[in-house]
Amino acid sequence: MTAILKEINKNMPAGMISDSGFEGANIVLYTKDKEFFLNNKGMIKKMVDQIKKRIELRPDPSICLEVEQAEKTIRDLIPDEAGPGDIIFDTQRSIVIIHAEKPGLVIGKQGELLRAIREKTMWVPLIKRTPAIKSQLIENIRSVLYENSDYRRKFLDKTGHRIYDGWIRGKKEEWIRITYLGGARQVGRSCMFLQTPESRILLDCGINVASDDDAYPMLEAPEFKLDDLDAVIVSHAHLDHSGLIPWLYKMGYRGPVYCTLPTRDIMSLLQLDMVKIMRSEGKEPIFTSDEVKEMVKHTITLDYDEVTDVTPDVRITMYNAGHMLGSAMVHMHIGNGLHNLLYSADMKYARTRILESAATKFPRLETLMLESTYGGRDNVLPPVAEQDDLLKKIIKDTIARQGKILLPTLGSGRAQEVMILIEEMVRKGDLDPVPVYIDGMVWDITAIHTAYPEFLSAAVRKQIFHKDNNPFLSPIFKRVGSAKERKQVIEEAGSCVIVATSGMLVGGPSVEYLKALADNPHNSLVFSCYQPEGSMGKRIREGVREIIMRVDSSGKPDVLDIKMEVHKIEITGHSDRRELMGFVSHCQPRPKKVIINHGENSRCLDLASSIHRQFRIETVAPRNLEAVRIR
Repeated sequence: MTAILKEINKNMPAGMISDSGFEGANIVLYTKDKEFFLNNKGMIKKMVDQIKKRIELRPDPSICLEVEQAEKTIRDLIPDEAGPGDIIFDTQRSIVIIHAEKPGLVIGKQGELLRAIREKTMWVPLIKRTPAIKSQLIENIRSVLYENSDYRRKFLDKTGHRIYDGWIRGKKEEWIRITYLGGARQVGRSCMFLQTPESRILLDCGINVASDDDAYPMLEAPEFKLDDLDAVIVSHAHLDHSGLIPWLYKMGYRGPVYCTLPTRDIMSLLQLDMVKIMRSEGKEPIFTSDEVKEMVKHTITLDYDEVTDVTPDVRITMYNAGHMLGSAMVHMHIGNGLHNLLYSADMKYARTRILESAATKFPRLETLMLESTYGGRDNVLPPVAEQDDLLKKIIKDTIARQGKILLPTLGSGRAQEVMILIEEMVRKGDLDPVPVYIDGMVWDITAIHTAYPEFLSAAVRKQIFHKDNNPFLSPIFKRVGSAKERKQVIEEAGSCVIVATSGMLVGGPSVEYLKALADNPHNSLVFSCYQPEGSMGKRIREGVREIIMRVDSSGKPDVLDIKMEVHKIEITGHSDRRELMGFVSHCQPRPKKVIINHGENSRCLDLASSIHRQFRIETVAPRNLEAVRIR
């Protein structure tokens, strides 16, 4: 495929292309000719149609306006009402990223302002919306990428050569197999290893946060060799799917990680928080912030429905999974039409307050890898309105007796659902205004939600675009940013709602609140997310009311008595039994084989049996370390 660069150059006017290379699967051409950059007369489009690959034409850095002068020119062109923010220059790639509160005003009618910026500065402008809530994490990630822009350009070019330079392992017979290194008949440490004669790809690489015995994927399996790994594809940011990825870089991996933009940001935040929690508990972290930075340097982000090659014989497309911000189902086109595989990961086949329903239409589909978190025959969730009324009642009753409501929740997804729900109740007058204290990573992840409104539901996106209606900026929400402020909420604040991580009570501020609030029967504890086996949340939810927190040096246990009321509401980003069956029914085209994973043993087996009986589809529910030959 390197020859394709020569072919492209040959079809361009002589001397017009000064440099060419790869950015992952994309081809980038640079020109020193200003006229050609501004108007290539359809030559690039013609070439794209011919080779069926994405090609981008950029100005050679030598013809770009000097940075200071370019920034002044851009700020003079942008109207004040657009709310211009940071302007960042990626000098290695001749790109300028312009942040504004109203991106449409920077683009201008029919893109006229963008064209003016190109013409006057010779830079390629990219317009980004300024987040309604400032995110230090996003700024840190941005710094890592720009500080390493030269390395990134070389890394992306190397990735492109791996994709396009041909088969390095030598093509023999065609076959595809999936080995489960984690996540088979269990919830936690999702990690699947895809092999073809040419490719070695990990689908997710998570940890089991609720277990010390089987916390990590079985990467010691004989078929897995880190040195041979071509790519890692991350479905979404939750730690049971992304928590071990920095460790791969600690061990020497330097290949790409593919995911959506929100997934990159949120998983970085969750991984850094995990390091912090391990240190606070006196444990040695399995990786450090340096490895998280290394992961960010090697991440290639994709939009939904964007098609990209990741190896010579695997092409992927990410589709909305409806599970959390940026969550994706991964469609894999393997070989030249040999087979099409969809990894559902965690998905929600129903609209929620903040996300659209999971996609069901795909170009081709033969095998489906389907989650079964709520796959058992009895896992039918109650109506959403019923759960809303229950939460409303719990809050009202607890406030009436002057208690506090603790909502331990996942930092992303469930927390924002709860925030939107309470804000909506207050706005509609169904609930008197009550302070909602946001602790742990919830605030930072909420800021990331405001940075990527295009990944949210149409209704919430519309609210975010109008600053005065942004539900996340409601005055009822109060950020808790320190241990001192946490103590004030516990000791001095009156009746309130506390939304804090972790949702499973396995570390984080939610455990601190539980210790302080548990012995008061006026308080309420409300579970709103899945509680895995081994977690403290699971034990409390199932009725245990005496929890041994630790044993001191004398052997005396520190017992926590749970006297507060315990409730559960089902606000889940997973599909329940009906939605899972509905998803299979509405998949277009209908898969010929379904592999069940990500669920407790009985739920995996029950869902596999039901799908087979109802749809006459071949099903299998493998165990960890089992390999399934797909083709």
